[in-house]
Amino acid sequence: MNRKNIIYLLLGTSVLLLCTLVQAQQITVIDTNSNSIALAGNAFVTKGKGAQISRKVGLVNWVDQQTMVSIYFRVQEAGKIGIKLRAFNPDKGTSRVQIKALGRKKTVQVQGTDGGLTEELEVDVKEPGYVRVDLQGVVKTGRVFADVTDLIVTERGSAGALLYANDPEYYYWARRGPSCHINYSIPTERDVSYYYNEVTVPKGEDKIGSYYMANGFGEGYFGIQVNSDTERRILFSVWSPFHTDDPKSIPEDQKIKMLKKGKDVQTGEFGNEGAGGQSFRRYHWQAGVTYRFLLKGAPDGQGNTDYTAWFFVPEENAWSLIASFKRPKTNTYLKRFHSFLENFNPDQGYLGRQVEFKNQWVYDGAWKAVSSASFSVDATYRANQRIDAIGGINADGYFLRNGGFFNERVDPGAKFAFQNRNKPPQIDFSTLP
Repeated sequence: MNRKNIIYLLLGTSVLLLCTLVQAQQITVIDTNSNSIALAGNAFVTKGKGAQISRKVGLVNWVDQQTMVSIYFRVQEAGKIGIKLRAFNPDKGTSRVQIKALGRKKTVQVQGTDGGLTEELEVDVKEPGYVRVDLQGVVKTGRVFADVTDLIVTERGSAGALLYANDPEYYYWARRGPSCHINYSIPTERDVSYYYNEVTVPKGEDKIGSYYMANGFGEGYFGIQVNSDTERRILFSVWSPFHTDDPKSIPEDQKIKMLKKGKDVQTGEFGNEGAGGQSFRRYHWQAGVTYRFLLKGAPDGQGNTDYTAWFFVPEENAWSLIASFKRPKTNTYLKRFHSFLENFNPDQGYLGRQVEFKNQWVYDGAWKAVSSASFSVDATYRANQRIDAIGGINADGYFLRNGGFFNERVDPGAKFAFQNRNKPPQIDFSTLP
């Protein structure tokens, strides 16, 4: 047998073997222009409560016909795309589910336990931006409609590359959404001992899981958050100089020490995103109301720095102490004045939120107005896992917006100028609690 015939024989044998494997193991071959979008990092239950998003599997426990699950991805160019589900029935039932996107919909069947692909829905994306795909159950014979692991999106024409959470290490963070920051330019070369800021959460922007951080500094943060339908907090935290996510591992000589705390304030430790000392007061602040924040940071002369936070309570017309902490092995005045916006609840990451920051001042022996700032983003955005976050200026100062999968863009690093024409805050430091 000559060399050419041997090659043909080997190729034929390989093709036959591949076909046999596909038939025996039910291997699904996906188009090379397809993207496998894991629901574990890109899906949300947007209506009802009859389903869950597992960080490992994706959509599970989908039992309620009224429940809607939505998957998001960003198309970089206009064009046609095809959409399928990789799904299976864990209890060997048969079901029909509806796929809906950009005004088109299709009902597809899911059966078997092998994780096969459904029929395809084709849609025409008219312009670049985020696309939302909704899933809803139609009929089922088993307990659940389906477990869905992936949305398979095939690009056709000039649809271009897709942007979505494609790194499992980021699935949790991508579902939370990107955090974003306003970094204030300090208008003095002298040591700064006080930061002052005013914060307004517009009505309708106070979503559960939101943290609106007013006075950020190099070693901690101070702001307000929405913890549930019935609970809101004022939160002030200081990181330990010992780098860890486990507060129990911090050596005694590097623990944050509480010096004092205000009325109805709880204190303790925090972890998972660095570790250190934390304080909070339950206070039902209102959207649409402007709140005032004051922070002090100064060395104690013994190799440590003391940080103290006050919140102005409008109903009491007075400054209220949140807490004062001593940070060991630290000798600094306040540095890195900034504000940020984040969502700490991954199930709420499909919802948008916005916050306004206005009337920023720093104190170096006299009050100095902040008149410029820059915009920055977190690692989730920088890794192109999710990019729905912007910052800028409005009539009163600066703003941040994130979540909701909107398409407006502001380049990270963008600089803003705002002339603060307000009078400096009138605060008698000697009378502060």
